[in-house]
Amino acid sequence: MLIETVTRAIADPTRLRIMRLLAHMELAVGELAQVLGQSQPRISRHVGILCDSRLAERRREGSWIFLRQAVSADAGRGLRAAVAKMLETAEEEDAAFGARCAEDRRHLAAIRTAREKGAAEYFARHAGEWDQLRSWLSPPKTVEAALLKCLEDRELKSVLDIGTGTGRIAELLVDWSTHMVALDKSTEMLRLARARLQQFPPQKVELVQGDFAALPFGEAEFDTVVLHQVLHYAQEPALVLAEAARVCRPGGRIAVVDLATHEREELRHRHAHARLGFSDEQMLEWLTESGWAPSLPVALPGKGLTTKIWLAERNGRTVGASKSRKVKGTP
Repeated sequence: MLIETVTRAIADPTRLRIMRLLAHMELAVGELAQVLGQSQPRISRHVGILCDSRLAERRREGSWIFLRQAVSADAGRGLRAAVAKMLETAEEEDAAFGARCAEDRRHLAAIRTAREKGAAEYFARHAGEWDQLRSWLSPPKTVEAALLKCLEDRELKSVLDIGTGTGRIAELLVDWSTHMVALDKSTEMLRLARARLQQFPPQKVELVQGDFAALPFGEAEFDTVVLHQVLHYAQEPALVLAEAARVCRPGGRIAVVDLATHEREELRHRHAHARLGFSDEQMLEWLTESGWAPSLPVALPGKGLTTKIWLAERNGRTVGASKSRKVKGTP
């Protein structure tokens, strides 16, 4: 019975503490062990019980397993939401439990610091390469302001940031959204994004590992899809745009921020670009064939490279992945 499974899951003080920690941020099993001062195998057993009762959820990211609270206290009706609300109230009214939870949250500062240190070390290793590329582009603040201007005329609602990288665009748009999903294939990039986005509640921001050519979501889950400086990594851009259309609701929008056509071959070798930018004709054709109704693009010239913003609305037409591979201009 559901009630027996759930009550058994919350019948241990360590599991109660885990639930309260997950209400504040998504954590790896090893990070939970560090905060709670217990062995990783023991924490894994507690996590298994919470996940079996569906009070928590696992998500694999490379060799790491991350945990998040399955249902928040403000999620509405239901037994699991009631449990989350009960624990929130218990922290306020039970002095001993509240003190223990407060101490646990203080230990989260070490986790946040470690994440930020790892991000800083990564940027230091790659600073020279990125500095040269940035010098050719329109300034990031100019691009970000232009992107916000393109999207400001309506609510973003549920947003998917495909190829989130360091999480900067997710951070830029999160306050304009009801829910933000930041997706990247690279575990290294997701660690950087996690360090940047960890100040937001886990109910607001979700980090997911996945491939932009095979998105791990059902149809019509999002209202806004963003691809910021990521499509040039795609061997089959039309397939990526078709996948974006599949997961976007009719009437939703896509914003593709990327480079206009250029001839800097060094970007293939130094930055692994599969495409040397895109022409308007090529992009508009791909968007149309993938089920989008494009608007006029916005051009942002830099010192050698031009950034474009292609905006389009989901028209509701179903386009399969097999058709996307047949779009003209796609090898």
